[in-house]
Formats: sequence, C-alpha cells, structure tokens
Amino acid sequence: MRASGDGNDKRADTPGDSNLGPITILPDWLPDAVRLYLDHTEDGLSLRALARRDGLHASTVMRHVRRCEMRRDDPLVDEALACLEHSTKSGKADHMQIQSQTTRKPSLPNDQLIHQEALRVLRRLSETGAFLAIAPDMEKAAVMRSFPDGRVMRMAVVDRSIAQAFALKDWIACKKTGRVTSYEITTTGRAELRMRLETRGLQEASAKFSDQSTALDRAVMGAKRPRYNLAESPVAVLGRRRDKDGKPYLEPDWVRAAERLREDFELSQMGPRVAQNWDRFLTCEDRSHFQSESGAIGGDARARVAAALLDLGPGLGDVVLRVCCYLEGVELTEQRLGWAARSGKVVLRIALQRLWRHYQETYGRSGPLIG
Repeated sequence: MRASGDGNDKRADTPGDSNLGPITILPDWLPDAVRLYLDHTEDGLSLRALARRDGLHASTVMRHVRRCEMRRDDPLVDEALACLEHSTKSGKADHMQIQSQTTRKPSLPNDQLIHQEALRVLRRLSETGAFLAIAPDMEKAAVMRSFPDGRVMRMAVVDRSIAQAFALKDWIACKKTGRVTSYEITTTGRAELRMRLETRGLQEASAKFSDQSTALDRAVMGAKRPRYNLAESPVAVLGRRRDKDGKPYLEPDWVRAAERLREDFELSQMGPRVAQNWDRFLTCEDRSHFQSESGAIGGDARARVAAALLDLGPGLGDVVLRVCCYLEGVELTEQRLGWAARSGKVVLRIALQRLWRHYQETYGRSGPLIG
C-alpha cells in the first residue's frame, strides 16, 4: 500500500511554499483504509481507479470504503474524518488562504505523540473494568475504571485528538453512546499493546546489557524477560482481598494513591530522559540531575514522583517503585530486595499508607489530579 507522501497522492503534490506540508500531507499513522476512503469521497476517485493505482481488487477497496462510512456512527471516528476532510479541502485552497491557515494548531496528533501516549493509555484500558469516557463538551477524554464494589476511579486523562487517532486505528471501539460515550480496548489494541511492551522490554534489557560486563549477568537478564500483567496491577489485586474480619486489605484511598503515583511515573517517561534510573534515585546523594527542565514533557509528573519517593525513602520507596510503577509482583519484589517471604505485603501496606499521607499533606484531598 502506498505511503502518504508518494507521487500518486494528489494531496502531497500541492505546489507552493514548503510550509504547506503539514496541511496537504495526511499523517503517516493513518490506516490505509482511511486513505482510500478520503481519496474516494474527497478527491472523487472511483473504486476501480483506486484499485488499479494500489494493486488491489475493486471489491477490497469497496469494503474498506464502506466500512469507513459505517464507522462514522462512532463520534470519535466521525470527528477525526471531518478534521481530515477539512485538511484535504484546505490543501486545495489558494496559496494565500493556506498560508493563513498554517498558523493554526494541527487538530490531529503526529506520529511521535501517538507513540508516546500509546503505551500509557492502552495499558490502562487493558485493565479489568477500564473504559474511556468522553462527551461533546469535554476537551479531553478520561480513562475510568469500575470496581466490583461499585466504585469508579479516574485512571488517566487523554487528549481528545489522541482518542480520535486511537479510534481511527481501531485500537478502541465505541461501547455505549449517549451524553457520555464510552469506549473499550479492542483485540487490535491489545495486540498493539503486547507488541509495544515486548519491544520496550527488549530495549530495557539491551540497555542493561550495556552496563553489565559479566557473562553471568548477561545470561540471567537474557533468561528473564520482563513480564507484564495486561489485566491489572498488583496493587489492584491486593485491593480486592480482605482480611479475616472482612475488611479490605488495602484501603481504597491507598489504592488511589498507588494509581496516582503510577500515572505520574508513566507520564514522566514521556520526557527527554526516558531511561531515567529511579532505582538509583533512592540511594543517590545528589538528586539534582533527576529534576527535569521547566516546561519539558512530563516534567511536573517527574517532580511529583521524585518528591513522593524522596518522602518515602529507601525501603518503602523501593517496594512502591517496583510494585506500583514497574508492576512487579510482591513475591518477585521480595526476591529482588532480599526480603523474607510474605514480608512484602506488609511493607507495601505501610508504604501505601505513607504515600497517601504524603499526597494529603502535600496537595490536599483534591490534587494533584491524575494526568
């Protein structure tokens, strides 16, 4: 299938200033089916002409176009297609009109932004009971999660343009319409998440290999590939358990504090220093290099994570970092830290209680908001 900028794409051939590129060329992340739909509806190319151009059967092109048209019942898909249609019409406008439009902020995200947000948002949506909620008057979408006891918690915040891109890429599908429309992750979205997690795990292992010189370390790291639970975090599992008196093992406020730290941790990885060593932070005397530049992506989130870990200190900070942020199981954390069996849950319980108190004392009950 052709690329967006190839010579057959009339939107890429608009003459004039080089600044016309962001308007006249469609985003690279667009699925091929959407490109065919726009070529047919906006450029007026027949199905047979598109089939000849791209080396496809006419019936295949027709199925793609019809499916895109049927998906316009989805509010996010319809908004995204309307934005793309507006962009293609702008690309056909006269030079002065296009030049005046170059000052607008693009309505659809670029490849880099989607790549940054995909792992964070899809991982959240893959958890049990998670869904994405959005309304016409909401500038952003929210990832919510419903619990068996009826509680609903906000887990993350997503830009509306990112949610539109996820819908176009078929990573999320409309579950319920109304005043608030809800979406859930699709099979395609889960496959994308698994692929990204595996890629990230291999990159992390490769980075650790470069810092370890012995063959034994290499063999151990090669044998233990990072494993990720796509359903829910270890804290969420413990949050469902009850003691002998029927009380929750972890208070709901403590679970919310853990999720707040996890969201800040994931946001902090979007900055320029994605390979930041948080393990070293807990024992490093000079922590100034962990503070990000003002205005950098994820800078505020990184500062909040640093403040929380600094307040907890070694020990409590270690278990919170590994269980809440790295999503390691409690037993694995005990092994890595050299603790006695079944001690991890007790330490984690104390750490989450202290973390919740840190948020209360630092930000109050209403903040910082997730995302």
